[in-house]
Amino acid sequence: MSARVRFILAVILLFLLMTGPFLLTALIIWVETTEEGRAQLIEVVAPHLTLGTMLTALGFAAGVGVVRALFRQYVQGLLRMSEHLRLMLGANRGFRVQPDGPPEVQALARATNELACQRDALLGDVEAQIARAKESVELEKNRLATLMSELTQSVVVCNLDGRILLYNQRARMQFRALSDAPAVAGGGELIGLGRSIYGVFERNQIAHALDTVQQRLRRGVVQPQANFVTTTRAGQLLRVQMAPVLSVLGAARQEPTLANGGGESNAGTAHEGPAEAAVAVGASGVPSQAERMLTGFILMLDNITRNFENESRRDQMLHGLTEGNRASLANVRAAAEMLDYADLPEEMRVRFRSVIRDEVQAMSQRLDQTANEFADSLKARWPLEEMLGADLIAAVQRRIESRIGLPTKLEEVDESLWVKVDSFSLMQAITYLASRLSDEFEVREVRFRLTAAGRLLHLDLIWSGQAMSTETVMSWELEPMQIDGESSPLTVRDVIDRHDGEMWLEREKVRHRAFFRILLPAATPQEQVESETYLRGESRPEYYDFDLFAWSEKSHGLEDRLLSELTYTVFDTETTGLNPSQGDEIIQIGATRILNGKLLRSESFEQLVDPRRPLAAESAKIHGITADMLRGQPTIDKVLPAFHAFAADTVLIAHNAAFDMRFLQLKEPQTGLRFDQPVIDTLLLSAVIQPNQESHRLEAIAERLGLTIVGRHTALGDAIVTAEVFLKLVPLLAEKGIRTLREAREAAEKSYYARIKY
Repeated sequence: MSARVRFILAVILLFLLMTGPFLLTALIIWVETTEEGRAQLIEVVAPHLTLGTMLTALGFAAGVGVVRALFRQYVQGLLRMSEHLRLMLGANRGFRVQPDGPPEVQALARATNELACQRDALLGDVEAQIARAKESVELEKNRLATLMSELTQSVVVCNLDGRILLYNQRARMQFRALSDAPAVAGGGELIGLGRSIYGVFERNQIAHALDTVQQRLRRGVVQPQANFVTTTRAGQLLRVQMAPVLSVLGAARQEPTLANGGGESNAGTAHEGPAEAAVAVGASGVPSQAERMLTGFILMLDNITRNFENESRRDQMLHGLTEGNRASLANVRAAAEMLDYADLPEEMRVRFRSVIRDEVQAMSQRLDQTANEFADSLKARWPLEEMLGADLIAAVQRRIESRIGLPTKLEEVDESLWVKVDSFSLMQAITYLASRLSDEFEVREVRFRLTAAGRLLHLDLIWSGQAMSTETVMSWELEPMQIDGESSPLTVRDVIDRHDGEMWLEREKVRHRAFFRILLPAATPQEQVESETYLRGESRPEYYDFDLFAWSEKSHGLEDRLLSELTYTVFDTETTGLNPSQGDEIIQIGATRILNGKLLRSESFEQLVDPRRPLAAESAKIHGITADMLRGQPTIDKVLPAFHAFAADTVLIAHNAAFDMRFLQLKEPQTGLRFDQPVIDTLLLSAVIQPNQESHRLEAIAERLGLTIVGRHTALGDAIVTAEVFLKLVPLLAEKGIRTLREAREAAEKSYYARIKY
C-alpha cells in the first residue's frame, strides 16, 4: 500500500472518529423520539446547528493538519531515510542521512550513520584483502594488454561469436583508416570491445578460416594457423593471419590461451567450462592440441594495399623498360651493323653514330626517370625501417664523436625528409669511412648534408684535405669494416647494396673539399598521431575485456538478459532549442559505451553538427556552443549514419531519453535510419528507485550517488555522467527485484515521468 493511500485512509478514519459518535447518537435519539418530540427537538437544535457544524469542521481541519504533519515527519521522513539507506548500502557509501525531523527520527538517523561508519571500516578491510588477491591476476592481464598495445602489428582477438574482446592501438588506428564513411567523430565506429568483426570481414571468410584451423588442430599441427587476403568495404587490401585461442579443458575450469607460432601465453582469467567438454590429459601431464577447445581466434592484420600497388607499378616499370628499350636496342644494333661496312660514306657514318648516341642517351634517361619515379617500389634484400633523416644524422654524429673523437657539423639537412634504411649497418659504414679519413688522411672534421633527389636522397659525408684516388675509395668499399678494434663481416658495399643504393666520390675544387655521396631510398613521411588520439589522464586505455570469452549473444533473448550483461551506448544531444517538432535541430552528439558493467571511456563518439539554421542566444548560454564553432561542421545527414554505426547492436541509454529520441525520430525520413533498439531512461529509473525524492535532474541524481560531474552541458560530458549514474542504479534496481531489461522497461513505463511527451 502506497504512502498516499495510507494518508487518505487516515483522514477518513479521523473523520469517522470525530463525527461518528455524534451521528450515531443523533440517529438513535431520532428513532426513539415521537413525531411531536422530533418537531420540538428540531426547534431546540436548529438555532445551534450551524455553530456546531462550524466547530466540527474546524476541529476536523485541525485534526487533518495534525495528521498531515505527523505523516510528513514520521512516514514520509522514514521513507526518504529508507531511500538514503539504500544509497549508503550500495551506490554511495560516503552518503550520510541528514538528522532532521522530530527527535525520534533524528536519533534514528544518528544511529544509522554510526552503523554506516562501522560498516565502511569493515568493508574497507575486506576490499583491501580482495584487492591484494586480485593484484596478481590484474598484473598478468595488464602485462598482456601492454604487450599488445606496443606491438607494431595490428592484433584483434575475438570470441567464437566474432565479438572483439581485445585489440591494440595499431588496430584501432588501422580500422579507423579502413572506414569508407566520412571522417565523422574520429571514425571509430568499426572497432570496439563487444563489436562484431563481421562489420569489417565477410562472415563466410572467417568461418572458412576457422574451419581450416580446426582441421589442423585435429591433425595435431604445431602451428594451427590460417592465412587469407581480403578487401575491406573501403577497398583496402589486407593480409590476415588467424591463430586459435584454446582452452585447456578439465573438470573444474578452462583457461583460454593464445596459440601463436607454436607458443602459448595466458590470455585471461579462468572461466567455467561445459561439463561435457571435459577431456582427460595425457600421461605426460601436458594436454595436446586435440585435448583443447577452440574458444576464440586471433587476427593479425597487415595492410598490403601499398605493397600490392607497388607490385603493380613495378610490373608497369619492367614492361615500360622492356618495350621502350627494345626499340632503342634495335636501332643501336642496326646502326652498329651499318658501321661495319668499310665503304660507308662518312656522312652516313656520322649519322649512324649520332643515332647510337641519341638512343643510348634516351635509354639512360629512361632508366634514370624510372629509378627516380619507382625508387620507393624497389625491393631491398634486407628489412628496412622508416625514420626521420635528421634523426639518422644525429645518431651518426653521436657515434663518430664518441667512438672516434672526430668533431662533426651539419652543412645542410632537410629536416622534413624521411629515409628507409637499416640504421645500424648504415651508421657502422659511415663511422667506418670517417675513421679511415681520420687515420689515413688526418681529417680533423667531417660535415653532413642530406638533400632530396627526386624519389631518392643524397647523404653526403664532407671533409677538407688532400685528394683521394678512386682506387682508394674502391678498396675501402670492399674491405671488411674495422672500427676501434671491432670488426664486422660486412663491407661498405654490402651495406650500400642492402639499400639498393650507390656511393661515389665527388670533389669540390673551388672549396678544396671532397665528399662521399651515398644514394638512399626515400620514405613517405609518417603521419604523426595527434596527442588527442590518446586519452589524457589514463595510464592505459581499456582495449580488452577477457570476460567476453564466455559470452555468447545466442545464450538468451535480449529482453530477458540481465542488465549487467548487456552492451550499451549512452548518448546525449545538444540542440538549438527545446522544441524538435517546431524546427529545432541537433548541434552536437556525444556518446560512450558500457560493456560487461564497465564504462569504456576510450570508445567514445563526439561530433558537432551544422544545424543550417540560426542558433538561439539562450541555448548558447547553456551549452557554450557558438555559431562560429558550428560553421564548416558536417550536417546531420552525415553525422547520423556514423552514430548509427557506433550504436549498432547495443541498448541506448539517455537521461530524459524521450527528448533526445524525438530529435532522432524526426530525422528518419531524411536519413532513412531508424534507431529501433531498446531505450533506457535514467530519469525514469531514478524515479523508480527513489520515488520520494523531490528532484530527478541529472545533477541531483549524481550528487545523491556521490558522482562528480565534469563537462556538464557538453554532449559527451553528459553522456559519461549518465553512464556512471546508470552503473550506480543497476545494483539498486536489483534490490527491488528489477534485474532484466524487460523488468527495467516495465517498471520505468509505470512512473509519472514516462507520460511526458515531446
